[in-house]
Amino acid sequence: MKKVSLLLVFICMSFGSCTTTKSAVKTSSLKGTWTLNFITGPRIAFDGLYPNRKPTIVFDIKENKFSGNNSCNQYFGMLIVDETKINFKDAKMGMTMMACQGEGEKLYMSRLDKIDSYSISDDGKTLIFLMGDVAMMRFEKK
Repeated sequence: MKKVSLLLVFICMSFGSCTTTKSAVKTSSLKGTWTLNFITGPRIAFDGLYPNRKPTIVFDIKENKFSGNNSCNQYFGMLIVDETKINFKDAKMGMTMMACQGEGEKLYMSRLDKIDSYSISDDGKTLIFLMGDVAMMRFEKK
């Protein structure tokens, strides 16, 4: 009887340890540094908005944080993500405050504030930030 009980416990533990959630897999694919290569809305060409430095975002999944450069200033905050949902508006974001030329920085930060979900390409090299069903920003994995 002890052997049967022990075997049953071992089998149950084995099944429990083999389960993984889609959310953990998707969130871990965010990990790393991404460089912006598209943003919606501006009447100025992308390279005109960001002539010297393109915005980046870095996800630290282990620490549950994100950071980056918006082409001029550094920004950082707590990562709020649930499966494909992501929230920058409530992320308690901080930012350096250097004076910046042009509209690129303002546009980037205002778009980031509106993002509510994301998708990552099957090859893991493209990150798209969405507002509803609309692609607002696109990044390449560095």
